[in-house]
Amino acid sequence: MFERFTRGARATVKGAVAQAERAGADSVTEEHLLLALLEQEGGRASFAVTALGLHDRRASLDAAFAEARRRGGLTRADTDALADIGIDIGAIVSRVEGAHGEGALAAGRGGRRWWSGHRPFTPGAKTVLENSLRVALGRGDHFIGEEHLLLALTAKPGVVADVLTEHGATYATVRRALYGPDADGGQGHAKAG
Repeated sequence: MFERFTRGARATVKGAVAQAERAGADSVTEEHLLLALLEQEGGRASFAVTALGLHDRRASLDAAFAEARRRGGLTRADTDALADIGIDIGAIVSRVEGAHGEGALAAGRGGRRWWSGHRPFTPGAKTVLENSLRVALGRGDHFIGEEHLLLALTAKPGVVADVLTEHGATYATVRRALYGPDADGGQGHAKAG
């Protein structure tokens, strides 16, 4: 699959590893992939990210990811679903942090880094990489570019897709920013996921 990655897509994957290293994370996550995409310049995904205003709201994205980590990685949908049955995640986080310190639920899980120092990709990040192939094939492309990675990030339910949606970057809006208002050419390509 990686032989299909463009130079920009490969740079994004390498950038995600660098993001994880800078953060001291034991593994590379979907968040690291998105943050690496935000640092790319000159590609189709960079254009879409700029058009959607994500570059200008980087601090807001970082804050949303920090809040999600603070909630132990629960999505807003998870938090809302638990609230519907009477479980207040905010109260639980406050009690845990009161007993164990701020960010206690966000702590790394440790012990996952290989002896070589290599940071493995989480199952979610691997799924994004796999879905980028599905996105590319669905579009009839014979390569996997950063744009396919960006679309795959919006298509996979989870914290990254939630944060992107909160910032106006859904699968549909990203697709329109990448390929224009008639992105499907009337063929109705399905999203990956």
